[in-house]
Amino acid sequence: MMDLIIIIPMVVVLIVLFFYLGWMFNSKVGKKSIVAAEEKAEQVIQDAKKEAANLKREKLLEVKDEWYKKKIEFDTEINQKKQKLSNLEKQIQQREENSEKKFDLVLQKEKDLRKLEKQLQDLKVSLDDKSVEIKKLEVEQNDKLEKISGLTSEEAKKMLAENMVNQAKVDAAQTIKEIHDRAKLDAKKEAQKIIVQAIQRTAADYSIETTVSVVQIQNDEMKGRIIGKEGRNIRAFESATGVDVIVDDTPEAVILSSFDQFRREIARISLERLISDGRIHPARIEEVVEKVTTELEEEIQREGENTILQLGLHNMHAELIKHIGKMKYRSSYGQNLLQHSVEVAYLTGIMASELGLDPVMAKRAGLLHDVGKTVDKSIEGPHALLGYDLTKKYKEHAIVVNAVGSHHEDIEMEHPIAALVQSADAISGARPGARREPLESYVKRLENLEQLAKSFEGVAKTYAIQAGREIRVVVEHDKVDDASADRLAREIAQKIEEEMDYPGQIKVVVIREVRKIGYAK
Repeated sequence: MMDLIIIIPMVVVLIVLFFYLGWMFNSKVGKKSIVAAEEKAEQVIQDAKKEAANLKREKLLEVKDEWYKKKIEFDTEINQKKQKLSNLEKQIQQREENSEKKFDLVLQKEKDLRKLEKQLQDLKVSLDDKSVEIKKLEVEQNDKLEKISGLTSEEAKKMLAENMVNQAKVDAAQTIKEIHDRAKLDAKKEAQKIIVQAIQRTAADYSIETTVSVVQIQNDEMKGRIIGKEGRNIRAFESATGVDVIVDDTPEAVILSSFDQFRREIARISLERLISDGRIHPARIEEVVEKVTTELEEEIQREGENTILQLGLHNMHAELIKHIGKMKYRSSYGQNLLQHSVEVAYLTGIMASELGLDPVMAKRAGLLHDVGKTVDKSIEGPHALLGYDLTKKYKEHAIVVNAVGSHHEDIEMEHPIAALVQSADAISGARPGARREPLESYVKRLENLEQLAKSFEGVAKTYAIQAGREIRVVVEHDKVDDASADRLAREIAQKIEEEMDYPGQIKVVVIREVRKIGYAK
């Protein structure tokens, strides 16, 4: 019992002691956990602050970059506008200077006119004085003449006037014929040079069908994208291609206008690709135009090579082959220059074979006869002489070079092939249907040509032949003599030039014949 009494208090004391020791241990461990948690929380806060500072710095840099880009765009736009204003100011200043010069010139001319007026006034006074004396002498002379002739002054005037008019008509017709014949001999070569240079070198610029191309678009909303903000896209496109872009009320269509068919083809393909791609902005426009230009230049080379292979030709300089390919994008009165040249080559070769000449040389000359039309228009001169220089430069045969230069008689023909090229060129250009012209306007032009010639006095019948290149006029022999026939031909030709529009030239032939008829009964 005593042991139990001693053991129980000891157990209680031990239990209390263990509880105390456990409480002390747990207190120390908890404090350490709290301290560690606080340190970890502090570290997390520091890391969060650093990350926030880095994010803030990155956002500030992005904002600064965006602001700098906008500033550059704004400065560029401002500089462009300043440059445009500067150019306008220069133009205005130049116009003002020109206006001042013109004003000074007008003042000087006014002074000169005043001097002339004064001189004329003095001269008029002097003439008035002399005219009084002349009139007195005329009255005295008329009285004497009336007494001598037995005719009044009015009768004499009428008779003299009739005689003078009739004689003047005969003399004038004869003189005009002589002058015209002499002028034709002296001016034929010079006239050919002028006409060839003025008409044949720019033949394609007068047909509206060869100056515009139409690009179809999906909807009219695309027109706004083609124009771009403040017209930037359309200006960039026109600057890159050299073609005018017409965006009007035509539904779902944009019109490209240019006299240069090659540039217009580049513009057409480029615009179609931009519309298909959907990305239309100045940088993309320049990239597409440059790529299309390269592709078309390669196509020109291939076209030239295919043409000489088609005709069975060989050993031609690469630059001449390129010029042949350029003919595909050149036309004259709607007639494609490459098709025309190939046709002339075939015609020349056929005629050369019939005459026992070299057909290959003839086809070569026929193909190259209009190669001068592909030369840059900034180089002046008739296309025949330009082609002569070009073929000579690239070592073509002398017969070919001469045929190219002489097919419009700018130089002398030295070989029969040159005459064949000239004939084939005329056949290809003059045949009906060779040059594009609507049938109704073609028929109307022929009718107008015949009616115009028939409007002259003494004309009995008129016939327009050779697709309107010649008008034959049959006159009444008793009303129009040989001298007057020559004058009539010139007057008809002059009236045709003044009142009609036509390609090439029209030959006027006046026919006068005398027919005497007798009957045997």
